[in-house]
Amino acid sequence: MSLSRRALIKHLGALGALAGTGGWSTLAQAARARIIPWRNWSGGQSCIPAARLAPASEDELAELLKSTRDMTVRPVGSSHSFSALVPTDGKIVSLSNFTGMIGHDPQTLQAEFWAGTPMSQTGEPLLKVGQALPNMADIDYQTLAGAISTSTHGTGPKFGSYSTNVVGLRLVTAEGKVLDLDKTHQPELFNAARASLGSLGIITRVKLQNRKAFRLHQKQWVQNTEELLEDMPRLVKENDHFEFNPILHSDVSLAQVQNETTDSRTLAKEMGGDGDKVGKLAMANTYLRNHPDAHAALLNFLVKHLEFPDVIDDSFRVFANVRDQRFNEMEYEVPADAGPACVREILKTIREQNLNSFIPLEYRYVKGDDIPLSMFSGRDSCAISVHQYYDMDYHNFFAQIEPIFWKYDGRPHWGKLHTLNAAQLSQLYPRWKEFTEIRREMDPTGKFLNGHLRSVFGVQC
Repeated sequence: MSLSRRALIKHLGALGALAGTGGWSTLAQAARARIIPWRNWSGGQSCIPAARLAPASEDELAELLKSTRDMTVRPVGSSHSFSALVPTDGKIVSLSNFTGMIGHDPQTLQAEFWAGTPMSQTGEPLLKVGQALPNMADIDYQTLAGAISTSTHGTGPKFGSYSTNVVGLRLVTAEGKVLDLDKTHQPELFNAARASLGSLGIITRVKLQNRKAFRLHQKQWVQNTEELLEDMPRLVKENDHFEFNPILHSDVSLAQVQNETTDSRTLAKEMGGDGDKVGKLAMANTYLRNHPDAHAALLNFLVKHLEFPDVIDDSFRVFANVRDQRFNEMEYEVPADAGPACVREILKTIREQNLNSFIPLEYRYVKGDDIPLSMFSGRDSCAISVHQYYDMDYHNFFAQIEPIFWKYDGRPHWGKLHTLNAAQLSQLYPRWKEFTEIRREMDPTGKFLNGHLRSVFGVQC
């Protein structure tokens, strides 16, 4: 892909502005920031930024932000978001040099990490000091800053998103100021920053409220989907963590529960990813999609004869899964009580319209919080995800499903695909105005806003 004339002039103008400041070291740094294309994990988002930068320190990051004028700056983590949070023709800033644990407190069970730390690198350091995150998502590729900025979550009605575990953070602002925030230091800004899409500044440090290290026992089984939905209240009440995955074009689902255990045995997860399972589903879809009854019969037979061994291990080893098959994803959070009706209508629509997708849905519960831009702000929620294999067009499939989410008062996951803009989003969040006023105060020129976020917040170019 080649740069447009407008983008090239913009990039050259930015270099000229740097030279005009007399800061030859800054100019040299810009020259070293090669123009390298960026794309996300699924391949669905891409851009050619003016520069991709990885500051070595908070001071260097602060100077970078202070000196950048008339150009968008977007932070990037593991590039695992499906929505267009990162793409820009400005600067992309990575926190790949900001990783690891900074310190911990054995009395409060709190620990501070550099914000670029992948979630996969939090478990072992916490275990060594006798701590663990209370809950984790089912993948751990995300960076800490990315996970909290999008309210990434696991499952369990007693557990909130990662954002709710944050008790302190350091934010570098658009003007290069370094702010340490918590419930006693600028509490309104702190609460807003716990889920802020990278629109208030760049987070460099995060202090987490943890608990004592613990172990989990995981059980999985296959059950008729309608029977599972009928049994849902009991399963949610009796288990710490419950979720299920309806198998598209079939009558069955894979159910999973995880509960804290004192069992000292280690029954580790099987090695490997999703390749074999996804391959079988894809093959059945390819050959039997136009024969719905045969398709359903084969899937019902295959899934019911799968074996799912129990898993017992340290919590972080049980929560996380290997997802090595790429896909695009749309997820909405609906009020918890509306979850069963919403997923029933989605499954009915997929089956009646014979929509072309084969990756199972995902259905989870998340506790509500008081964070303005969190998808769970003010209400307990059910998170329902639909997926499309990465090399299959998702637009028609998602377009058929998204209005069902709207019908049930759904809020889109910030890191997943959706089509809503500020006009619709502002009606879904009771504290929308509060957040947008803070955003304007922190970044009046829109330095942290790319095209997607301008649409989300209703900011004109």
